[in-house]
Amino acid sequence: MKLKEQVPVATRANPAFHQKKVWIDIDNSPHVPFFLPIIEELEKLGVELILTARDMYQVCELLDFFQLRSRVKVIGGHAGKNKTLKVLVNCIRAAQLVKFAVQNRPHLAVSHGSRAQVLACKLLRIPTVMMHDYEHSTKTGFVEPSWTLMPEIIPESAMSRRPERTRKYPGLKEDVYIHRFQPDPSVLNRLGIASDELLITLRPPASEAHYHNPESDELFAQTLQVIATKSKVRAVTLPRNTRQGNQLRKQWSGLIASGHMILPDGPLDGVNLIWFSDLVISGGGTMNREAAALNVPVYSIFRGKIGAIDRYLTDQGRMTLIENAEDVRKKIALVRRNRPSTPESGNQITLQSIVGSIFSILESSTHTVSVAVPSAIKGSNQVDKTLSPA
Repeated sequence: MKLKEQVPVATRANPAFHQKKVWIDIDNSPHVPFFLPIIEELEKLGVELILTARDMYQVCELLDFFQLRSRVKVIGGHAGKNKTLKVLVNCIRAAQLVKFAVQNRPHLAVSHGSRAQVLACKLLRIPTVMMHDYEHSTKTGFVEPSWTLMPEIIPESAMSRRPERTRKYPGLKEDVYIHRFQPDPSVLNRLGIASDELLITLRPPASEAHYHNPESDELFAQTLQVIATKSKVRAVTLPRNTRQGNQLRKQWSGLIASGHMILPDGPLDGVNLIWFSDLVISGGGTMNREAAALNVPVYSIFRGKIGAIDRYLTDQGRMTLIENAEDVRKKIALVRRNRPSTPESGNQITLQSIVGSIFSILESSTHTVSVAVPSAIKGSNQVDKTLSPA
């Protein structure tokens, strides 16, 4: 991947940006480690941050794990697989976020795919930055963010109908935090992994996602059947939520009893687990790209629409797509990895580019933004219909 020239980001607080508020909404589990470095860099620039999160999958557990929970207001949750309930719960959450935004008056709202935040901000005329890295999950109907921020690998037309409002960054979303990673081998002792055992990080498909294809579930089952025939192979399996974890315990109780499958009893640093694994087999998304960023062999059993980033990683030989049962048997190499003593140090260019884009958008929006308050929120006895952000 060709990286663009480094985007400069200030290292000292900017007095002009004191009391300028950026609202970050953490909408899904992978966004917790992703936003941590962004939060730190924006605060170095003197930006005041207000943080919300959705109680979805393991968001709250990861907020605790990364010691961020005390700073975050958790609003709303997840409706499961039913599409009608998804829409309803998203609208309810948007209404809750409207009240939060009126109380806190942000100058700019930032998320990685939070439709509820964009809807709330559209009602209040607050500028929004929505980041995306999978073009097949971006459709929001009439609700378009003010700005779209995405990896340069993805064609502009795939993400937004307004290319003039699209900004790009080099690298992958995962590069934002991978460069800070420091291995901690204690995870092996915690999980009871012996030095002569082959370690697999296994991520089930996102069965409740709107883009889920049941073929992924079949490939997941085929993978576990192969693993069950091997000795000294341990698959640390990371369910996406409690419900999926309970299903795995019921369906694969024999595999768990034999020690082939391990379900951790609490949240783990996924990047650290991947680093100490010999390979990763995942139902798609962030974990695949984290493995690719760490040069760990990764096999994707995702059977939804393949995005530009996965195509790129596959073409580069950094990820292998598993498309059928024969691929499970022939392409997945259950062999020990010759792991270096330390990962490559990486670079900060992706983080700097994203923070630089947010900062410049904040700068351009600061002088024009106002929060328009619906009468249902303010009360019909009040005349003034706007609140200027503090």
